[in-house]
Amino acid sequence: MRSLLTVVLLAGFTASAADTPGFTIWKSAEIKGFTKALAPKVKNGIISETIANFGNYNFMRVYRDSSGQAEAHDTMNDIFIIEGGEGTLVTGGTVVDPKSTAPHETRGASITGGTETKVAPGDIMTIPAKVPHRMQLNPGQTITYLAIKVAQ
Repeated sequence: MRSLLTVVLLAGFTASAADTPGFTIWKSAEIKGFTKALAPKVKNGIISETIANFGNYNFMRVYRDSSGQAEAHDTMNDIFIIEGGEGTLVTGGTVVDPKSTAPHETRGASITGGTETKVAPGDIMTIPAKVPHRMQLNPGQTITYLAIKVAQ
């Protein structure tokens, strides 16, 4: 009797998990289409669009055709998944000429003393809150990535 009850409970859990509210999937073809969709909209070297917001975390698609500002988020962790193109992610160090641009957000011209890491399609990186970071591109380079922002 006990095993029958366990099987019934698990079956009920499995059925409800298959139709989970809030479940979202982006198929690889959609991810690969980011560049085509975003490139025509770029202004000042970047376009980013939020594609989903789930309260304490959100997903953004990002396209760059030039280097970005240095930034540090006091309460947000970043996860980047490179979809296309390549660049150099600079992490750590100190933001040059820092300015508060929003609550818990700092931006600046560049980073001194950071570590440079080449990034390319398929690379996944995490950037903890408070860690300065900047995406650098050589002239003529572009990069497209999925950015996941997770609140602490």
